[in-house]
Amino acid sequence: MRDFVAALPKVELHVHLVGSASIPTVLELARRHPDRGVPTEEQALRDFYEFHDFAHFIDNYVKVDSIVRTGEDVLALLLGLARDQAASNIRYSEVTVTPTAHLNKEMEPDELTETLNKARILAKQQYGVEFAWVFDIDGFLGKQACPTTLDWVLNHRPEATVGLGLGGPEIGVPREWFREQFAVAADNGLRCLPHAGETTGPQTIWAAINELHAERIGHGTSAIQDPRLVSYLAEHRIPLEVNPTSNIRTKAVAAIENHPLPDLIAAGVPVVLGTDDPGMFHTTLNDEYLLCHEVFNFDRAQLAELASTGVAASYAPQEVKKALLAEIKALLGK
Repeated sequence: MRDFVAALPKVELHVHLVGSASIPTVLELARRHPDRGVPTEEQALRDFYEFHDFAHFIDNYVKVDSIVRTGEDVLALLLGLARDQAASNIRYSEVTVTPTAHLNKEMEPDELTETLNKARILAKQQYGVEFAWVFDIDGFLGKQACPTTLDWVLNHRPEATVGLGLGGPEIGVPREWFREQFAVAADNGLRCLPHAGETTGPQTIWAAINELHAERIGHGTSAIQDPRLVSYLAEHRIPLEVNPTSNIRTKAVAAIENHPLPDLIAAGVPVVLGTDDPGMFHTTLNDEYLLCHEVFNFDRAQLAELASTGVAASYAPQEVKKALLAEIKALLGK
């Protein structure tokens, strides 16, 4: 099964730039900026990545974010991500980038654009991974993040920009706060891809759908609590970007055996596997597929279906989708 998973062509649709950084990459950046509270020794950094709850995760995520200060730092993160994704046979990746995280450190708008364009070219050339971009409003900053984020996305977006996201904490940050920004984004051809229902209940997912017109939902695991919502997601083919290891590490789900992923799939909801913050959670996309086999008893056909669902839910060019779906089918001998 490990060989099958390794050979399975994949897309990744839920991965955050800062959280993607593997231990070696974070150590490199922490040593560049040693005054930011991020450990500069490997074991201390591994201990730093043991989270008590979601709030503790957010606190440490912010500290890691503080060591990403220059265009070269962003480039190092992205090339490290491409290297790690290639090891899981990921061919296409929609990477979530938080513009305010970089612009608020006085990075020039054009420098961020140029860095992302350069990273996209090098990731394809060096690792065979095709990057696209989702730019998210930082829920940690609340409403004040909206103008800066939307202005940069509309006026400086790099090539292969696909959507507007909304990340960070959900509690105390209602989705409807961002209704106007998502409407403007949609009017400008961007897909609406907010997080919802990771640490709050189904009402947040309903708000993402009704207020923001979400086309995919980041996480969305609490949907299982509302049968009407589950039916709606299945009927309207709204994919959930589900990240099992992340949910366990942040305590959003108490035990992996109780994770709602199998029940969501059984109900007909399109589910896409992701890693969320693989560097922080010590996981890979291959690991997530193997987890589905080992914990949920998914067989090869079910794992291939997960991969195919990811391709279909992506905003990759049609020729890329067609080629990946053909590879997956061939791997099953069909």
